[in-house]
Amino acid sequence: MSKASKATAARTRLMGEMKTLRQEKWIHFDDNEDINIMKWRFALMVINSDSVFNGAYLQAEMTFTEEYPYAPPKFRFLNPITHPNVYPDGQLCISILHTPGEDVMSGEDASERWSPLQCVESVLRSVLLLLDDPEISSPANVDAGVMYRDRRDEYNKKAKETVEYSKTKVPEGFEMPRSFETAPPPKVENDDNFWQESDDDFDFGGSDTGDEDMEDFEGDEDDEEGDGEEEGSDDDGSDEEVVSGNETKKR
Repeated sequence: MSKASKATAARTRLMGEMKTLRQEKWIHFDDNEDINIMKWRFALMVINSDSVFNGAYLQAEMTFTEEYPYAPPKFRFLNPITHPNVYPDGQLCISILHTPGEDVMSGEDASERWSPLQCVESVLRSVLLLLDDPEISSPANVDAGVMYRDRRDEYNKKAKETVEYSKTKVPEGFEMPRSFETAPPPKVENDDNFWQESDDDFDFGGSDTGDEDMEDFEGDEDDEEGDGEEEGSDDDGSDEEVVSGNETKKR
């Protein structure tokens, strides 16, 4: 594939990914900014009541090369943030953004690193997970790693400061979502006429046969039994002769 073809393929894929992500509640693109498809600026919103960063509006930037998706993008926070896996300049250290292949020195499996099967959404979801589950064995910010391990209350306080500062960056007129859940449907009021419905409304598919029809049905059964007895008497072979005038009849 030529260089020009790679660049076209990268841009086409990125436009499709951005279109999909614009429909998500947890990411916000500022429509007032000029869009550079090879350099995204957006905000990640933490909507998780269990997260120490809950309510944060974290501005971020992702840059791509014409080798995308065969080469990973780069990610950095634009807000100051104290976190074990974030460098002072906002660059993020996360396995999914490391070049493809297994790295013996880092101990990372190839499955943990970037591959062309990954996408922007998988990266951003991994970033949100990393915020509350940092990797402190090889931190990018050693001080933050020690604080997270030994002085958790102090770390949580720093996180809350990050959240409050990030809220000052929310664009005017934009309302932060508070939940992924949609509003419940309106409660249906009790219908007083429900219990006054006629019996006709409760037809469960049974027989419509009435009492008169049942009597006719029983009468038919009696007739059939009578016919059976007569047929039985013929079978006995005992014919009774009746004399009427000069004729003898069998009955």
